[in-house]
Amino acid sequence: MTGCVRQAWPRAIALLVALLVTLAAGPAQAVWYSDDGSLELRGFLDSSSYFRRSMGMTKQRFQGQLEFFKDFRPTTGLFSELSLGGTLRVSYDAVYDINGEYGNNAGSGLTYSAPGNPGFSGVPVATTTPDYAGIFPTTGAVPLPGTGGTISGVNNPNRGLRFAAEELYDYTDGGTVLATPVRPCDDDNRGCINDYMDRDLNELRFREFNDHWDWLRELYLNMTIPTFGGRNELNFRVGRQQVVWGRTDLFRVLDVVNPIDFGRQNIYAEFEDSRIPQGMVNAEYRFGPVAFFEDLNFQVLYKFEEFRPHDLGQGGEPYAILGAGNLFRALKNCWDNGCTVGNFPITGVAVDFPSGSIGIRDADVPDDEDIGARIEGVWKGIGFSFNALYYRSQFPSLRGGIAVNDPFLGLPTGLPAANDPRFYPYNFGFEIEFPRLMMYGASADWYWDWATTSFRIETTFTQDEEFADTSQERLYNDSDVWRFVFGFDRPTFIPFLNKNRAFLISGQVFYQEILDHNKDSFNSIGLDTTQFGRIGFQDWDQNVFLTLLIQGNYMNDRLTPQILGAYDTQAQALVLGPSLEFKPSNNWLFKIMANWKWTDGNPAEDADDNRTANIFPPNTCGPAGGSPICPDDGSFGPWSSLGGRGFEPLGRFKSGPIGTAAKEDELQFIVRYQF
Repeated sequence: MTGCVRQAWPRAIALLVALLVTLAAGPAQAVWYSDDGSLELRGFLDSSSYFRRSMGMTKQRFQGQLEFFKDFRPTTGLFSELSLGGTLRVSYDAVYDINGEYGNNAGSGLTYSAPGNPGFSGVPVATTTPDYAGIFPTTGAVPLPGTGGTISGVNNPNRGLRFAAEELYDYTDGGTVLATPVRPCDDDNRGCINDYMDRDLNELRFREFNDHWDWLRELYLNMTIPTFGGRNELNFRVGRQQVVWGRTDLFRVLDVVNPIDFGRQNIYAEFEDSRIPQGMVNAEYRFGPVAFFEDLNFQVLYKFEEFRPHDLGQGGEPYAILGAGNLFRALKNCWDNGCTVGNFPITGVAVDFPSGSIGIRDADVPDDEDIGARIEGVWKGIGFSFNALYYRSQFPSLRGGIAVNDPFLGLPTGLPAANDPRFYPYNFGFEIEFPRLMMYGASADWYWDWATTSFRIETTFTQDEEFADTSQERLYNDSDVWRFVFGFDRPTFIPFLNKNRAFLISGQVFYQEILDHNKDSFNSIGLDTTQFGRIGFQDWDQNVFLTLLIQGNYMNDRLTPQILGAYDTQAQALVLGPSLEFKPSNNWLFKIMANWKWTDGNPAEDADDNRTANIFPPNTCGPAGGSPICPDDGSFGPWSSLGGRGFEPLGRFKSGPIGTAAKEDELQFIVRYQF
């Protein structure tokens, strides 16, 4: 597949250019219909150019999309409607060929600051194990005795790297420093996670050409069977499709049937473009008016296409929400090849960990089906729905505490030693899982004449979502989560801006609460953690997001200014996205946008980073201030973290999608031809 793509991409670009010229020279129409009106075609070609102050160009995408709908117009037989619909999309992102910050030349060699390393523990241990406090170099990384851990080792050369959070975080608070490989996986496979985050160069250039056939965005068959003399209907939509349950912007509450491609543009792409369509059976029985209801429908979903998680972007992509792709690739590289970790276990120390002792071992991407159901209708002018979905979490869960190699076993010369993986509580070995969830939800929308305003609410209750919890031996825990959103849309005249047309003002308030949130001031053996910080769940127990959209129209709706803002109240992070759209004809669209972020102080929220856990006693008993001195015989067992704090790795989840992108201000330009 990859070889075919590599040979075809110049032809694809030429085809897009030729098609654009042909369409531009053709008659001006927004939609093409066949002579009998049964076939409908529409689509667009566009060019998107994005620029970021810190990195230069981050997107130069050429894209084409074709939507088709064929109505077979049955006049006899079982079906009153039989139709076929679909969407094809292809794109080429030239940023990987234009900007050396991305692609095969991305990254560089790195230097860790580790002046005058003190001893890792300074605790004498049994005579069969070296006293590590006496063998450290005065500069450079502490060489733990296992093999393969240096940043400049044979399997982990010091090239093509960036610090995992360098675009956001300067590490001046002494937080843990990880390096992530940032080149495509065919050029540098370090840290690539099979079947999850393993794109090669052509899969980055041509996002839709992959093993999932994402160029075939939608393809479904619609079938409608009338019942009870045509008073009711049974409708089936079978095939790859999007199912939209929610009505929110930027953040989703109820709309969780399809996963999202955040690598397209973080949270800022339209859901219509960023949802990942999947193959499913979508059956709906339409009762029409019945009893007290003006309308009533019942829907059942069965997703038969293999499970797809959210696409978070992999290490080295311009858009990787929360920087999770950088973190995961850095940790996977640590597991496979060993790695150097800076500011570990305390500020000013860098440690070479051998392979198999820390990091991500694997990702378990299941091949499961999802099922869901919804009742929706209208009662006294109020649209409502009740929803249920049994599905796999589309966000990954890091489950720590897996069997690892003790990095302190071995010879001080670095020669290999017998070291069977064992279970060590609170260790930094992880596996990525996607747990099963049960979501119950409801929504309502109505129009209030007196206020000339439309209102909407959505709420969900989800069972057993997983979160990082540094008080647990496996560093995660589950909790039920309640989410709620209230939104409104109001046409409002602003006379000094436009006397003839109203502006659309739309606002939303999102609320999330982790119902079983756990924070503790004492660790597993009763040591007081307040000197550093509380352990337990590291995400916010409650959080509120606010959004506001103001949109106007001029020149008979051909000129559309807009400003969209969102604020994360806990992370104190704000994003504003002004834009101006101009449509000189039914075919052409020009759009200029900006994306600016602000935070209150340091955008990188700190969190318990588990450095002060005693994982491999007695060697990890110290020397963080306030921790006890282990007995010489090593009889003191493992304990959970004492709450030592930094940004990496868990602070990124507290900083949120806006905070982690605080230094990614952009200017964006789009030119589109619609046909």
